[in-house]
Amino acid sequence: MAKSYENEHPIKAFGWATRDTSGVLSPFNFSRRVTGEKDVQFKVMYCGICHSDLHQLKNEWGNSKYPMVPGHEVVGVVTEVGSKVEKFKVGDKVGVGCMVGSCQKCENCSVDLENYCPLQIPTYNGYSLDGTLTFGGYSDMMVSDEHFVVCWPENLSMDAAPLLCAGITTYSPLKYFGLDKPGMHIGVVGLGGLGHMAVKFAKAFGTKVTVISTSANKKQEAIERLGADSFLISRDPEQMKAAMNTLDGIIDTVSAVHPILPLLMLMKSHGKLVMVGAPEKPVEFPVFPLLMGRKLVAGSCIG
Repeated sequence: MAKSYENEHPIKAFGWATRDTSGVLSPFNFSRRVTGEKDVQFKVMYCGICHSDLHQLKNEWGNSKYPMVPGHEVVGVVTEVGSKVEKFKVGDKVGVGCMVGSCQKCENCSVDLENYCPLQIPTYNGYSLDGTLTFGGYSDMMVSDEHFVVCWPENLSMDAAPLLCAGITTYSPLKYFGLDKPGMHIGVVGLGGLGHMAVKFAKAFGTKVTVISTSANKKQEAIERLGADSFLISRDPEQMKAAMNTLDGIIDTVSAVHPILPLLMLMKSHGKLVMVGAPEKPVEFPVFPLLMGRKLVAGSCIG
């Protein structure tokens, strides 16, 4: 007999779910847990569409659990709070990002790095402490531990929900790896969500920004709308050769397999290439360009 997600918990909820690797979303009646003493319940007003949602819908990372209600860039209005909630009240605007739980005891959790907790609970496609599937923001309401809920500024439009994943995912490595200094020259690979955020943050930090893309059609948007200083077509050997050894660092947002060597050649000595996209297959890169320039390839996950 099929499991009844509609009656699993006391609070009725509605969302859009996929049941298999087709990735097709359809109406889904399910349920949420009762608001616990440290929980915040809120009505979902906006939810961004992240490329990781597309990967997960089709099981391209090999860990998808069905049925799946995606969405982890969620903004809403508080409708109920638990008796021990301290940060929020009914009517507040709030957001939930990529995770709704962690052990809160490990070394990472103790220094506000819950996003690297080995026992973190993702907003969807994971398991709650009670063993039930987590369902995300493609739904009408959510319940979350207040520790993983953020205050949403009154002067910020709620449709800026992608800040909760694409935003923090690009802001965090720019800060952590020191690619936020005025006058630096930063490359942003890909312009499809995360790339937009990376360009805007890098420009706000006062750096010079070059967008690197396979598509010439994105040049106008990169420069005129987002404020990038220059644009490179990665498939153009002459353009890439002319830009060799000019970048202090690169934020690579591409979530498909792509060549890494050309990007390494764009960086100055001591340059840092930070991967924030998540291709479904392993990427390859040669070691010698790293050795000869003391260059760094690193990764960074949400924030």
